[in-house]
Amino acid sequence: MELKWLLILFAIVIPEIVQSKEVLPKNQYVLEYLSKLSSPDGPGVQYIVLDKNEIIFSASQGLADIKNKKPLNVDHTMSIFSMTKTLTAISVLQLVERKKLDLDDKISMYVEHPYNPNITIRHILSHTSGIPDPIPLKWVHLAGNHDKFDEQQSLSKVLNENSKPNSLHGEKYEYSNIGYWLLGGVIERVSGTQYCIFVQKNITNVLGLSSKEIGCEVIDKQNHAKGYLNKYSFINLAKYFVMDKKIWGEYEGSWLRINNVYINGPSFGGIISSANAISRILQDLLKDESLILDSNMKNQLYTQQKTTDGEPIDMTLGWHIGNLSGSKYYFKEGGGAGFHCEMRIYPDKGLASVIIVNKTSLNTKKELSKLDSSFINKYNKASQPTSKSDAAEL
Repeated sequence: MELKWLLILFAIVIPEIVQSKEVLPKNQYVLEYLSKLSSPDGPGVQYIVLDKNEIIFSASQGLADIKNKKPLNVDHTMSIFSMTKTLTAISVLQLVERKKLDLDDKISMYVEHPYNPNITIRHILSHTSGIPDPIPLKWVHLAGNHDKFDEQQSLSKVLNENSKPNSLHGEKYEYSNIGYWLLGGVIERVSGTQYCIFVQKNITNVLGLSSKEIGCEVIDKQNHAKGYLNKYSFINLAKYFVMDKKIWGEYEGSWLRINNVYINGPSFGGIISSANAISRILQDLLKDESLILDSNMKNQLYTQQKTTDGEPIDMTLGWHIGNLSGSKYYFKEGGGAGFHCEMRIYPDKGLASVIIVNKTSLNTKKELSKLDSSFINKYNKASQPTSKSDAAEL
C-alpha cells in the first residue's frame, strides 16, 4: 500500500516539476546571462523585451555608480550614441509626411557641404552618400561646457578636415556620422526648430516621455548612470590617441570613469535615454497605428534600400537589417565614451528589444542575439500573449 501511494504521489508531483522547467528557465537563463555581462561591483546592464501591448521582460543588473555602489535600474539614463540615428530618420520621415521635403531632395537645397551636390536625403539615410566617416571619438564636449559650445563652428571644422568623399554617392553602402550630422541641419532648416527640440516635440512628448527620461541633455544627474572604460582594455591604453583627456575621470576600482560629455552633432549620436524610454518608442513602432509615423512613412522606414546599380544593401532608411535563426530583424547599435547599446525590432515575431550598458566595450550583436533567442524561438506574432500572466511565462 505504501508503495502504491508513493507511486501516485510521484505521478502528481513530477508533472508539476516538468511544467516548471518548461516555464521558468527562460527568465532564469536571461537573468543568469545578464549577470555575466555585469558584476555586483562593476558597470551594469539594462535589458527589455516587449511586444506592441506590454513589456514581456525587463531587468537590470550591476552598478550605475561604482564609487558610491549605486545599483543600476532600467530608468537610469545613459548616452545611446548612434541609436540616435533612427530617431533622426523618423524625424526626417515626419517632415516628408508633412510634405516639407522629399526623400530625393538634394541636401544642398538645405545645408552647405563640400561633397557632391547631387547627394540626396535618401543617400544619407541609407548610408550610400559616400561622405567619409573619420573616427568621431573626439567630437564631444564636456557637459559643463555646453552653454559655450558652438555646434556650427564644430561642424565646419569637421567638414573642412574631411572634405573628400570616400566613394560616389549611390555606389555602395558606407557608414557616415557626418552625413547624419548634416541631416540635423536639414531638420532645423525645414522645421525652423532646433534638432533636439524637434525630437522632443514630435517624438518623445507624443509618447508621453519627459525630458528627464530622454533628450539631448542630462536633466536629472542623480538618475544618470556614469560611463566607464575597463582599465585593462586596449581602448584604455589607446585613449591618449583617440580621446580628449578632458573627458577622463578617476579610476573607480578597475574602471576608468568617463566624465559626462555631449556629442558635438546631436543628430548623429546625441540622445541620452533609459532603456525604458527606448522601449516606449519601439512599442509605438510595433503598433498597427503608430503615433509618430503614418503607415506610409512607417513602411518607408522598413524598406530595404539599393545602390544605384540596383544592388540591395542591408540597410533601410534608418535601420540596419539582420537575421537571427531565420528571423529577420531591424537594428541600430550605438557606442562611445563609457556606454554601448543596441535596439532591435523583429517584425515577424511582433517583438522588440533593447540593451544598454554603462561601459564602452560590449559585443552587442553577439550578446543581444543570445538574450533575444530565449524569446523569439518561442514567440509568434500570431500567438502573442493576451495577459500579463501569459507574458510573464515567456
